[in-house]
Amino acid sequence: MTKISEFASADLTVGQINAIVKKLGGYEGALRFLRGETSVVEPERKWREQDGAIYLSVTSDGTTGPEWIARLEKKDFRVGDYAKSVLCSKDFKPTSGVTTEIVILKGMLFEDSNRVTNKIRIEAENRKLTKPNAEIACLIRENFSDKDIEAMGLYWIVAMYEPIKDSVGGPVLLRVFRNGNGSWLTRTMASLAASGVAAMGSRSSFRKFRALSPLTLDFFGS
Repeated sequence: MTKISEFASADLTVGQINAIVKKLGGYEGALRFLRGETSVVEPERKWREQDGAIYLSVTSDGTTGPEWIARLEKKDFRVGDYAKSVLCSKDFKPTSGVTTEIVILKGMLFEDSNRVTNKIRIEAENRKLTKPNAEIACLIRENFSDKDIEAMGLYWIVAMYEPIKDSVGGPVLLRVFRNGNGSWLTRTMASLAASGVAAMGSRSSFRKFRALSPLTLDFFGS
């Protein structure tokens, strides 16, 4: 006969129990919870998934490229050198008060032979989508953690705007990237963006953009 413990906390360590009490607001907070005066509510996700697509939105606030570098690094995000050159380019033009609705289509929706940039752009055109502003990469990086991106089933998200040249003259796209070695904003070559994500959109009373995202990795620098 299997012995059933009478304590629900039997498998928790002392440290874990202590952490739970702290999360509840300490000793008094734990007592209030036990008396039914407070409750635990799961945080609402800032994105949703439906019919194979992930929906999220971001709103611009006029932050310039150099300001984004300082802002992200202050929050312990890592910005690659080539990505910094894109953010400092005259072609990086921020907006203010523009809400972007992003729809992420996972790479598994494309056959391997079709998971290339030009095919993704054709698909975007068929969906009557237009190119977003490059700043959406920064907004996504700031608003969505690596855990969020992992929960989406993604490794990275690449903003599919009109490519901007980096410091070595190559047309590139900014990429939100998780790799276990920090939370990154990097760049990927525009011709190879399909190994990551693509962002396109359509306009209405506010601008809507759609993003396509893959699951494969590339090995190009930041």
